[in-house]
Amino acid sequence: MTTSEELFARAQSLLPGGVNSPVRAFGSVGGTPRFLVSAEGAYVTDADGRRYVDLVCSWGPALLGHAHPAVLEAVHSAVDRGLSFGASTPAEADLAQLVRERVPAVERLRMVSTGTEATMTAVRLARGYTGRNLIVKFAGCYHGHLDGLLAAAGSGVATLALPGSAGVTEATAAETLVLPYNDVDAVEKAFAEHGSSIAAVITEAAPANMGVVEPAPGFNAALSRITSEHGALLIVDEVLTGFRVGPGGYWGLTGRGEGWTPDLLTFGKVIGGGLPAAALGGRADIMEYLAPLGPVYQAGTLSGNPLAMAAGVAQLTHATDEVYQHIDARSLELSAAVSAELDRAGVDHSVQRAGNLFSIAFGTAERGVSNYADAQAQESFRYAPFFHSMLESGVYLPPSVFEAWFLSSAHDDEAMQRIFDALPAAARAAATAGATPSGV
Repeated sequence: MTTSEELFARAQSLLPGGVNSPVRAFGSVGGTPRFLVSAEGAYVTDADGRRYVDLVCSWGPALLGHAHPAVLEAVHSAVDRGLSFGASTPAEADLAQLVRERVPAVERLRMVSTGTEATMTAVRLARGYTGRNLIVKFAGCYHGHLDGLLAAAGSGVATLALPGSAGVTEATAAETLVLPYNDVDAVEKAFAEHGSSIAAVITEAAPANMGVVEPAPGFNAALSRITSEHGALLIVDEVLTGFRVGPGGYWGLTGRGEGWTPDLLTFGKVIGGGLPAAALGGRADIMEYLAPLGPVYQAGTLSGNPLAMAAGVAQLTHATDEVYQHIDARSLELSAAVSAELDRAGVDHSVQRAGNLFSIAFGTAERGVSNYADAQAQESFRYAPFFHSMLESGVYLPPSVFEAWFLSSAHDDEAMQRIFDALPAAARAAATAGATPSGV
């Protein structure tokens, strides 16, 4: 057995499925998950000593590459002062200031520890502010494992082919209206029927949990208009896209130019610099409904943890325009190379892109992917052999076709060449894949 196989066998006797987050189990691609023991720059190393070019980047946070010296130095300095105080620290406001400078829609910010906690609090706040109960979400958009938002979710729920989640009560599910993504008419109809009861619409700024799906031109602006007309709020989830696709996230790339502003935004991943941190922010009058100023309660002993705040400040400080330009260029370069090799192997596909995030959807060249139904209808069986071929060649891809690919400013020419060298064999593996349950 490999060391990873031994570790996985041990983990399965101690942890449900051997993991602490479902996609890590390699359920949709088969095989043994790699147990990672270190990371630096564009590379991760597993317990067997194998080194991989990393295209997961901790699902986004490694914007500057793994173990960036400035982030490590900030964390080491914070460690020397203590791990957790359960009290306010200067770095909380320092990070909030950096966020507000990048995203002017954030007039007030509340730090939390996870993306799920951020969206959960945003939904509670929207209900408390409006006095309404219903929440509108879109099929395929994943907003964490909050009970009311797991219906027709993407990410791990899509990977495991689950309809939602056991343990979510009918009463809770009934407070969520699930609509097809990119369908303004469906939103208009929902508000015509339920407008006085809808507290908020929550949407990913650009979905990246059913693969990447770009919002249709004007779709997010329409959501802003419709919610405003009916006295509801628009919650834009930038847990994945925030500070990843640009200095101001996806709203900074598109929304400011289109002239619309969300009422609330949620952030995670990049904002913590690799440590557990997330946040929600938005209009001051709404945010001040949170305790201690308002009646909507939220608290967390580790919210604003000094180590996470130090990492976040260092990360955003060093995430310069040059960093984003580098990642943007590498993303275009890589997605073009993947597409070219798949074309050469005769594999029908489309490249799904939102900023520098992208994914590959198999069997979708003609129609692309504009919603969850399109994503589910793809030839997903081609991904597992593609994934394992890349893995054997030393390239670590997301272990699910429903996830985005991530690059960092540490992906240099050498790392990119290793990826390019691995692509021809992976494309051939995808071309010869059979429609079996695992694809392997």
